[in-house]
Amino acid sequence: MSDFKKKGITRRVFVKSAAVATAAVSFAPGVFAKRLPSKPVLESYSEPTATHWGSVIADVSGGEFIGIKPFKDDYPIPMTQALADRVNAENRIKYPMVREGYLKHGYRSNKSMRGRDRFVRVSWEKAYELITKELKRIKKKYGNEAIFAGSVDWHSVGKLHAAPTLLRRMLNLFGGFTDDTGDFSVQAAMTILPHVTGNIEVYDRQTAWPTILEYTDTIILWGADLLKNNQIGWDPPDHYAYDAIKELKKRNKKIISIDPRLTDTAEYLNAEWIPITPNTDVAMMLAIAHTLYKENLYDKDFLDKYTVGFDKFLPYLLGKTDGVEKTPQWAEKITGIEADTIKKIARTMAKGRTMIMSGWAIQRQDHGEQAPWMIVTLAAMLGQIGLPGGGFGFSYHYASGGAPEANAPSLLGISAGDNPVKTEIPFAHAVSDLLLHPGKVIDFNGEKIKYPLIKLIWWAGGNPLSHQMNRNRQIKAWRRPDTIIVNEIYWTSTAKFADIVLPANTTFERNDIEVISEYTNKYIVAMKKVIDPLYESKSDYDIFADISKRLGFYDKFTEGRDEMGWIKHFYSIAQKQAKIKNLKMPSFEEFWEKGYVEFPVPEESKRWVRYGDFRKDPIRNPLGTPSGKIEIYSNTIAKYKYDDCPPHPAWLEPIEWLGSKKAKRYPFHLLSSHPKFRLHSQLDNTWLRSLYEVNEREPVWINPKDAKRYGIKENDVVIIYNSRGKLMAAAVITDRIREGVILVHEGAWYDPDKPGEIGAMCKHGNVNLVTLDKGTSKLAQGNIANTVLVKIKKYGGEPPTVTAFVPPAGS
Repeated sequence: MSDFKKKGITRRVFVKSAAVATAAVSFAPGVFAKRLPSKPVLESYSEPTATHWGSVIADVSGGEFIGIKPFKDDYPIPMTQALADRVNAENRIKYPMVREGYLKHGYRSNKSMRGRDRFVRVSWEKAYELITKELKRIKKKYGNEAIFAGSVDWHSVGKLHAAPTLLRRMLNLFGGFTDDTGDFSVQAAMTILPHVTGNIEVYDRQTAWPTILEYTDTIILWGADLLKNNQIGWDPPDHYAYDAIKELKKRNKKIISIDPRLTDTAEYLNAEWIPITPNTDVAMMLAIAHTLYKENLYDKDFLDKYTVGFDKFLPYLLGKTDGVEKTPQWAEKITGIEADTIKKIARTMAKGRTMIMSGWAIQRQDHGEQAPWMIVTLAAMLGQIGLPGGGFGFSYHYASGGAPEANAPSLLGISAGDNPVKTEIPFAHAVSDLLLHPGKVIDFNGEKIKYPLIKLIWWAGGNPLSHQMNRNRQIKAWRRPDTIIVNEIYWTSTAKFADIVLPANTTFERNDIEVISEYTNKYIVAMKKVIDPLYESKSDYDIFADISKRLGFYDKFTEGRDEMGWIKHFYSIAQKQAKIKNLKMPSFEEFWEKGYVEFPVPEESKRWVRYGDFRKDPIRNPLGTPSGKIEIYSNTIAKYKYDDCPPHPAWLEPIEWLGSKKAKRYPFHLLSSHPKFRLHSQLDNTWLRSLYEVNEREPVWINPKDAKRYGIKENDVVIIYNSRGKLMAAAVITDRIREGVILVHEGAWYDPDKPGEIGAMCKHGNVNLVTLDKGTSKLAQGNIANTVLVKIKKYGGEPPTVTAFVPPAGS
C-alpha cells in the first residue's frame, strides 16, 4: 500500500473569503467537502498525482473521481477542490468531432462558419483519415512551413503527457512546421533582461527566502501579488512561499506595494499602498533614481565595478539629452503619486537593505521592456545586488520563487526533437498578425522575421481564443487557414472555432511523472492514473502515436516505449544523475508504490544569494552580457536603432494611458490581472464560478467615486467597450482600485451574443474583446494586455443568458 493511502489528513489549509473583493488570503485549519459519487460505492481508493496547483492525492469512490487531499504537508489550494468537478464536467468533449461544413467540403468549406457551425460525431479512424490526408496535402502543395503549431499554453503537468511537446515531436518527424518563440506571459522581460544581466531572470532561481527574512529591511512589491500567484506553477509548486509570507508578516518589516490596486498580499502584510497610474511605473522609477543621485544616496563604487553605461544613462536622467529632467515633480504629473512620496520611498530604499520584488504585470504594457530594465538599474544604484536580502527578483510571486533548492537530479521529459523548419514567430503578439499578413517582415530582437503563409493550425494543450489579445481581430485571422485541428478536453471557444476536434483526456486518466517544484526539485512524484479515460478520450501521447503510425514513423515517435516505458526511462536517467551526486534513489517499483522520492535541502541552499558569486569576483564570475557586467546602457540594442526601444531604460509614452488625448474619449484604464480562483481560463467551467461571479458574469472592480459618477451600483451588469470590442461584466464597487481604473480578471470563457461573428459582444466577460494586439516594441514583440482604455456604462434591461459552457449543436 502506498504511503499516500496510509496517511490520515489533517492539514494546514489555505482558505479564502467567498467575496471577490476580499481582504488578503488567510491561513487556518479546515476541511473541504468532496463531490458525492453518483454510482454505487463498490470500491474506494486514493492515488497520488500532480497539478499546476500542487501535488495531490486523488480520492475515488464508486469508480468516480470525487475529491483530493494535499500531498504531505502542503497547503491544499482551494482551486484543487474543483478538479473532480472539472474531470466530470458536462461540457467535456466525448468523441472525435468534425465541423459539419468541413466534413462535407473539407478545406474548401466556409471558414466564417467557425464558431457557429454544428459538429458531427465521427470515429477515431475517420478523424485520423481526415487529418493525415490534410497534412499530406498541405505539405505537398505549400511545404511544411505552412503548418503552425502554436501551443505553448498551460497544458497539463507531467514529463510525458506534455501536449505541445508531443505535437511538435510528431510534426518534426513529418518534416517540420512554423513554430513560435518566447513566452506569452513574460516576453518583454525575458527578451530585454539577457541584454541587461545575461539571464532571463523571470524563471531563474531567486535569493532564498530565509536570507530575506533575516537581512531585508524593506520589500518593494512592484506589481507583485505573492499570495494569489504563488498558488500555481508550471511544474507542481510546493507552496514554500506561504510559510515565508506568514513569517514575513511576523517580522514587521517595511513593505511598500506599488500597484493601481490594493492586492491581497498588500492587505495581508499591512503594506503601504502606492496607487500608481497604470503604465507609468518607469516614470516613477526614474524619479526615484533621480532622488538617489541628487541626494548622493547611490553607490558609485558598485556602479563603477559591476555595471557599464551609467555614464550614458545619467545625462538622460538629468534631462541633458532631451531637455526633461526626471524629477519627482515631473513624475508626479505622470504617475499621480506626490513628489514628496516618491522622495520618501527613495530614501527608505537607500536607508537599509532593500529587495525589489517585481511582478510580471508591469512588463505587459506598451514598451514593457523598460520597467524590468529600470528595476535592475535602481537595484544597481542602491549597490545591494549580490548581498543577502538585497537586490531584485522577478519570480517571488510565482511557484514559490525564493524557496531553497534541493540537492536533486534533473528529471527530463520527452523531447520534441529538431525542427527542420527554422521559422519562429514571437508568439506573444504575432499569431493574428501572422495569419492576416503573410509575407510581412517584422523586427524582433535584432532579427528580421518574414511571416509565412499558414494553411493549417494544430493547437494542443491551450485555449488561444481566450488569452490572445483583440478577440475580433483574432476571429478574422482565424478564418484564414484551410484547416484548424484542436486537441481539447472541453468545449472551449478554441474548440468551437476548430474544424476537427480530438477529445483529450485529463491528468487523472493517465500515468506520468513530475518534479516538485521547478525552483526546489525537492521531490519526484508519481502521477498515477486515477480513473479510466472517460468516454472516447485519449491521451495526447496516444493520439500523436496513432497519427505517427499512419504517417509512417511510429517507431521513431515511440522509440519502442509505451506510457510506462517512458516513465521508467525518465526515472532511470534521474537515477544515473543521482548516483553521480552520491544520492540514493529507490528502485522504480519502490518509487511507484510509495508515490514519491524526497531529496535533501542543504543548509547552504537556504543562504543562497542571487549574484553572490558575481559580487565576490566579477572577473571569475562574469555575467552573460557582452561586457560581463550589468548593462545599464546596451551597445547591442543601440546597434538595432529601434525607435521604440532606446539603448538605456527610458520613459516612453504608451499608446493608450490616462495621460493621453485618447483618455478624453475612453476615460478608464482597464487592467486584466490573473484571477484568484482560475489558472487563466482553466477551472472556469467548475463550481468555483459561484465564488466570484456576479450575476453570472465576470466581476469588474470599480472605485466608489467612479461608480457614483456613472450611476453604477453594486452587482449592476455593465458594458465595457472601445473601438475594438465590447463585453459584459458585473460591478464590484471597492476602494481597492484607484479612481479612473477598472479591473476585469482575464480568463473568463468567451461567450459571444452572435456566435462566430466579428464584432459580437461577450456576454460573460472575456476581457480580450477590448485589449490591444500590438507588440511591446520591435525588440521583444511582447503582449501589452495592460495597456487598454475603455468606456463603461450600465446595461439596460434583462441581461442575456450566459451560454459559454454549453456544447455546440450536434455534440
